[in-house]
Amino acid sequence: METERLVLRDFVDGDLDDLFALHDDPEVMRFINGGKRASLEEIRERTLPEMRRGWPAYGGRPACWVAAERHGGRFVGWFALRPVDPGRPDTVDLGYRLRRDAWGRGYATEGGRALVDKGFQDLGVRRVVADTMAVNTGSRRVLEKIGLTFERAFFTDWPDVIDGSDQGDVAYALSRDAWDAGRVRRG
Repeated sequence: METERLVLRDFVDGDLDDLFALHDDPEVMRFINGGKRASLEEIRERTLPEMRRGWPAYGGRPACWVAAERHGGRFVGWFALRPVDPGRPDTVDLGYRLRRDAWGRGYATEGGRALVDKGFQDLGVRRVVADTMAVNTGSRRVLEKIGLTFERAFFTDWPDVIDGSDQGDVAYALSRDAWDAGRVRRG
């Protein structure tokens, strides 16, 4: 899949080092695990296989894609559109993680919008959901730019306290009907 500036492709073994570097950046992981360092073994044995895992809802295809720049092919991160129920594509969870040097360039909005469109157009999706920490204003803005709207705030008991977790989490969503209505307005 291609956007104006990105190629979204399946993960391959050769993505291990880039995936490790992304997950080893404390700033990238700040709102995920409090910025803990990654383990190369964990990325090799668990994370990369999970990114390559096939989902029954997608006919055995993966639900995670590498995001690379169209010009030059530089790895900038990944996007995911994982079914909430592995066997059904009607409700999916949107996720993404980008290298710090790719922040602020509109890549998260561009890649996220492309996946939302693919979900509604090609994958039988009826609802896209996403959540983030309430204090993660950057991700909240991205979700809103993609078209998701705030649904609720909630609190989760996490095994490790992350700076800002006392503010809770927020859930966003976009229905097929709202996406259709927005598409008519856009053009």
